Amino acid sequence: MTPFSRLLHLCLLATLLVAGSGRAWAVGAEGKTETPIIAAAVAVEAAEGRTRFKVTLSKAVVAQVHLMEAPDRVIVDLPEVAFHLPADTGRKQEGLIASYRYGLFAPGRSRVVMDLVQPAVVSALHVEQGLPGGAALLVIELSRTDRNEFRRVAAENAPGARTEAVQAPPGEVKDARPVIVIDPGHGGIDPGAAAVSGVSEKDLVLSFGQLLKKKLEAGGRYRVLMTRDEDVFVSLGDRVRAARNAKADLFISIHADSISGAQEVRGLTVYTGSERASDAESARLADRENNADAVAGIESGQGADEVLDILQDLTLRETRTFSHSFANGLVGQLDTVARLNKNPRREAGFRVLRAHDVPSVLVELGYLSSKQDLDLIMSDAWRGKMVSAMSAAIDRFFATRLARQGAAAVLP
Repeated sequence: MTPFSRLLHLCLLATLLVAGSGRAWAVGAEGKTETPIIAAAVAVEAAEGRTRFKVTLSKAVVAQVHLMEAPDRVIVDLPEVAFHLPADTGRKQEGLIASYRYGLFAPGRSRVVMDLVQPAVVSALHVEQGLPGGAALLVIELSRTDRNEFRRVAAENAPGARTEAVQAPPGEVKDARPVIVIDPGHGGIDPGAAAVSGVSEKDLVLSFGQLLKKKLEAGGRYRVLMTRDEDVFVSLGDRVRAARNAKADLFISIHADSISGAQEVRGLTVYTGSERASDAESARLADRENNADAVAGIESGQGADEVLDILQDLTLRETRTFSHSFANGLVGQLDTVARLNKNPRREAGFRVLRAHDVPSVLVELGYLSSKQDLDLIMSDAWRGKMVSAMSAAIDRFFATRLARQGAAAVLP
């Protein structure tokens, strides 16, 4: 079966699945389903120091390509693509490509990562349209280069700098702004930590989350959603699903810790997800937070979105890189306005940070067991400074994407 006949077969199968199963591959603003873009075949051609990477797609796409060093890689970002390829695709060396992997990178976005045998640059990038069955062929040509040139080009064409200008079909303009999901911890039957005065974590973090949402929306750069905007319980799995269903570009979970008999422990901490906790205190906190569903009388098992699938291993490491990048930038920004914990950047296995395709962090604003921290968290002036600093960190995180999208990034 040729790549084009195989593509036609897969497109027909995808259409039948979307129509018959009730499961939408993609849902637009009015809830309309869309047939997924399918990658039906990949061919790699090598000759005379050049390697051509060709992907047969069901329709033309916008491809963004950049280089990364240590190790040397070519990164290809695409709109969401369903890869219908043999299981062993990309495992063997071909020309300048040592191996490559592919899969869902983030909601609405897919990625191909090529590991290079030696330094190489992108010498050609184009999409051939009008192929049989309406298919398109994405062609990326790599040419051998030296270390200095590779390093120079990698610095110049940082993520989003190189774009193949293939026009999308005319249609309704969609809101292209990044989606941020703010997750005030606990709620409803689950109060979270409590201060001696009786004030509860769930109320403090909800108030803070609402303030942060208002600040971010005022700039007009983002679509901002909350997992809860009232005193209601939301399971850990539903929080993760809310971020994934919204195709979130960033997930920020807001909490406030408490330690019995340790009033001297204080300060803000930023966590990222990890199978292994960075320290015993982080492991303890994650265990307590992961028990939130049990507090509300819900069995705390794996949810549907937490079950491993074939794409998670391909995307998790990339997503965590973005999570770490944002967390580090956030700590740096908050250092000027907040009292940080003695170890402000930590990792632990928080269930709420398990969305494999959404960069996620958990922010502990401070310790309710510390009167100094509690006074700050309840202070309007402190909270105002905090949300301004967090907003600045978010702007930095999305700076490259916002610059690439230009005016489209601030559509109402």
